[in-house]
Amino acid sequence: MTTSQDFADRSENDAAELSQWEKYGVDTSTPHSARVYDYWLGGKTNFPPDRAMGQAIEQAVPTMKAQAKENRGFQKRAVRHLAERYGIRQFLDLGTGIPTSPNTHEIAESVSPGTRVVYVDNDPIVLAHARALMVSTPASRTTYIHADLGKPAELLADPALNSTLDLDQPVGMLMIAVLMLIADEDDPWAKVAALRDALPSGSYLALTHPTQDFNEAAVAQVTASARAAGMTLVPRSKEEVTRFFDGWELIEPGVAPVMAWHPDGEQPADPYAAYYWGGLARKP
Repeated sequence: MTTSQDFADRSENDAAELSQWEKYGVDTSTPHSARVYDYWLGGKTNFPPDRAMGQAIEQAVPTMKAQAKENRGFQKRAVRHLAERYGIRQFLDLGTGIPTSPNTHEIAESVSPGTRVVYVDNDPIVLAHARALMVSTPASRTTYIHADLGKPAELLADPALNSTLDLDQPVGMLMIAVLMLIADEDDPWAKVAALRDALPSGSYLALTHPTQDFNEAAVAQVTASARAAGMTLVPRSKEEVTRFFDGWELIEPGVAPVMAWHPDGEQPADPYAAYYWGGLARKP
């Protein structure tokens, strides 16, 4: 039985935790996309505003936690695909989010030790967790960069990126559920193109993006809830998502529902049950 003292103790613990994170420059008073996603995945680095936002979105999309896991599943399969089938040994993971095992370097190293991975995010809470990302095998190297995807020139000039990755050799670039945080007026397509242009031939881009194509009414409610809380959230159509790969060769099955992209086992009965497009493309 939960007593009033239990609630008092919990409130004190929550207050202490919030105060601790605020020392790192984390704004715990408003929801953040990475922490909302962490909540859906069952993580522990989220706060009352994040959980409230996550629950509000679940009112419109009751399967949101399962959808977040399906999106994460695409990432695992894409990294494994790149390492096993195409021999990629360097990864640039943009919009890393709060660490959730297995991370990109863990998946790649399970295929081939010696992988180099650069993680990038601009959330102070991810910076505070960076050490958890940097545990790799002796033959591998993992680096975290606190940078903004919206400023590609600054990111590409970062010494840590250039000392970890050899940009004369193919790179697997990941943008998993991050581009919806950039508004159309800020031209996310140009920002992605600047990053793609910096990579050599034989590099790959894997990305996922939430879409209104599978359930327009529900996603409209989600978008409205996010904007009411001060979050940028832009779902995009298949055509808009495909534009992010312009000039690169899409790998079969092309831009597809994440659940239908090289699933482990049989094709799902309803591939549109997770409202994300996903795709992988190679630079000629």
